Amino acid sequence: MTFLKTTILFFLIILFQTQSKTILFFGDSLTAGFGLSSPEKAFPSQFGIELNKTNNKVKVLNGGLSGETSAGGLSRIDWVLRQPVDIFVLELGANDGLRGLPLDQTKKNLQAIVDKVKSKYPKAKIVLAGMMVPPNMGKSYSDEFKKVYPDLATKNNCYLIPFLLEGVGGNEKLNQSDGIHPNDEGHKIIAKNLVKFFEKLL
Repeated sequence: MTFLKTTILFFLIILFQTQSKTILFFGDSLTAGFGLSSPEKAFPSQFGIELNKTNNKVKVLNGGLSGETSAGGLSRIDWVLRQPVDIFVLELGANDGLRGLPLDQTKKNLQAIVDKVKSKYPKAKIVLAGMMVPPNMGKSYSDEFKKVYPDLATKNNCYLIPFLLEGVGGNEKLNQSDGIHPNDEGHKIIAKNLVKFFEKLL
């Protein structure tokens, strides 16, 4: 191989590496794909497939764990961040809300996770996936819970997905029998919504 060809190949490799993006979804059972026919049906995997139809330089990682709370996420974030990330999507807090945990502690845990990501990967973009809790938790609690995500996004200059389950939450046809976890079709819709969001972000 001539020097010129070698040089061109080297720069092409560097160009590919600099354009490649790693997106990590860090969340609970929604991200993990609880109750689906297969783990590949979870929205992170579906999102990666859809996004790579137009951009094949994106690597999508699923860091979901069923039953995870914000405190649990904080306890394992250091291990997860051993994998370099360009975009970090934080999808936690829903289980805190369903258990009626103090929101000041939830907010503190989520902030600590954001701080760790910023410290480890200062150039990484951080996306907060907003969630809501059922009205039976009480209007005051539900309203305060809904504000947690936009407040954190504003404070940290993060990107915000107002409601991850937009168009899916509350629809019986798109959820499993528990009424909380989306089914295969519901995850497809979440993935398509995310593609629209990330096409602008990328």
